[in-house]
Amino acid sequence: MQHDEVIWQVIRHNHCSFMAKIETGIFCRNPYNVTGTCNRSSCPLANSRYATIREHEGVFYLYMKTIERAHMPKKLWERVKLPRNYEKALEIIDKHLIYWPKLLVHKTKQRLTKMTQMRIRMRKLALKTREKIMTVPTKEKKREARREEKAEKAAQLDNVIEKELVERLEQGLYGDLYPIQKYKELLSKEAEMNEMEEEEEYTTEYVEGYEELEEEEDMEDFGGRAMINDDADMDDDDDEDDEETVYINRKRDRKSSARKLEKEEPNSKSKKKVRVHVEVEHEDAPERQRAVL
Repeated sequence: MQHDEVIWQVIRHNHCSFMAKIETGIFCRNPYNVTGTCNRSSCPLANSRYATIREHEGVFYLYMKTIERAHMPKKLWERVKLPRNYEKALEIIDKHLIYWPKLLVHKTKQRLTKMTQMRIRMRKLALKTREKIMTVPTKEKKREARREEKAEKAAQLDNVIEKELVERLEQGLYGDLYPIQKYKELLSKEAEMNEMEEEEEYTTEYVEGYEELEEEEDMEDFGGRAMINDDADMDDDDDEDDEETVYINRKRDRKSSARKLEKEEPNSKSKKKVRVHVEVEHEDAPERQRAVL
C-alpha cells in the first residue's frame, strides 16, 4: 500500500532530486507539479490523488492520477484533451474533477488560466517584427583570420619574387635564356599600345552638313542680306522682285559703310569711294547677274 505521509517525510527531510533551494524559496522541478513550489499539497509524489495541466505540441491536456493505478506505473496518469475555448475547457475540468478536493480543482483551473495567458502573449510577440540575433562560431572567425594572414603573406612573397627576378634580368645573370633587351622592348610595345588606345578614345568625327554651315557663315561675312530661292518651280516675276530687293539692300549697306568710314576718319579731307562686288546666283537663270555698287 502507498503511504503519502511517509513518502513526504522522506522526500522533505532526506533527499529529493526535484527539489531546488534558492534564496527566495524552495521550488520543484517536477513537470507534473501544479504550482511549481515544494509543499505538501503540491507534491505529485506524496499525493496519490493528483491532477494537473500540461501542454503537448500546442494542445492542453488534463492529467489525472488515482490510487487505483498506483501498482501500474505505465498507466499511472490519465489525460484528457482540452479544447482551445477557455470556457469549454473549464467545463471539462469541472466534469472530470467533480468529486475531487476543491483546493486541487482551484489550482488546476489557475494553471490553465496562466498557460492560456502565456499562449496569447506568445502569439502577440510572434506577430511583432523584432531583430534576430545571429551568432557566429568562434572557430569560423579564427579560420577566416588564418586564411587572411596566409593570403597577405603569399601576396607579399609574390611581389618580392617578381622584383628579384627583374633585378637579376637587368644584371644579366640568366644570359641568353632571358635577354633583357627583348623584355624591355615588350614593355615599351605594351606602353605604346596603351597610349594608342587612349588616343583612339578621344578622336573627333565630323557629321554631315558641316560644309553647308561653312557656306552660310561665308555669306554672312559680306554684311549683306542675300535672298536665294532654292525652289525650282518659282516664276519669272518672283525672280525680278528678288533682284530689286537685293539691289535696295545693297544700296542701304553702301550708305551704312560710308557712314562708318566718316566716323572712323572725321578729319580726312578726301573721302574715298568704296566699291563692293556682290555675286548673286540663281539656279533658274541661265547666266550670272552682277550688281556693282
